[in-house]
Amino acid sequence: DAWCNRKLKDEYPFLMVDAMQIRVRRNGQVTPTSALITIGVNEDGHRKILGVRIANSESGEAWKANFQWLKSRGLEGVEYVVSDAHEGLVDAVHQYFQGACWQRCQTHFKRNILDKTPSKLKDELNGRVDEVLKADTPDKARTAFRRLANDFEDDAGRAVDCLEAGLEDAIQVLHLPDKYRRRLRTTNSCERLIQEIRRRERVIRIFPHDESAWRLIGAYLAEQHEEWITGRRYFDMTEYNEWKQSNTEQKEYSAAAE
Repeated sequence: DAWCNRKLKDEYPFLMVDAMQIRVRRNGQVTPTSALITIGVNEDGHRKILGVRIANSESGEAWKANFQWLKSRGLEGVEYVVSDAHEGLVDAVHQYFQGACWQRCQTHFKRNILDKTPSKLKDELNGRVDEVLKADTPDKARTAFRRLANDFEDDAGRAVDCLEAGLEDAIQVLHLPDKYRRRLRTTNSCERLIQEIRRRERVIRIFPHDESAWRLIGAYLAEQHEEWITGRRYFDMTEYNEWKQSNTEQKEYSAAAE
């Protein structure tokens, strides 16, 4: 409880959020439940686990309560949020982190696209989608998408429509300096934590109540948090700060010129 509700004294430019589904017994019934996990990278480049909350579902209201809780503990300075496009989550991000950039997790996004792709085309389209999402610049990504759409719109129209609808949100990372893109294009950092929790959860299978789920998951996350903050920095933030300062100066110059 002390760890999970500690004050957050740093600014956290980068957030990665995800949820894992667990099963909890309530009133004699087994109920699907969500554990909401938030990772932050502070202004010094250290990665930290900011907390976990047990919620009845992965709803927009649950995510709003999660972000409100984080802000009540002092979370500030958020500039970039990575998550999947779960219903309600994106609205919660925009409501509680106004002005922050939202990056749609490319791993989840690709799954959505390939789910709408005919089986015989999945291998080929997988590679072509990578060309779009991992382009050098947003403009090159859009050009690659137009080529893909021209080649596949007849045979995989639903997949092309899905890619087009989510393209801009999935390539926000391409606006950042190159060295930050690989780790901020997905929520894989959260996914790896969830995989480790799953290994421990399989022994229990069904939690007897919410408190037991919170204790087990929270205990593992607190331990992992200690390893992260005593290890190497996740990012050297020098280039990011220089890039941000350059963008600020350019906007001020443009505003003055107008």
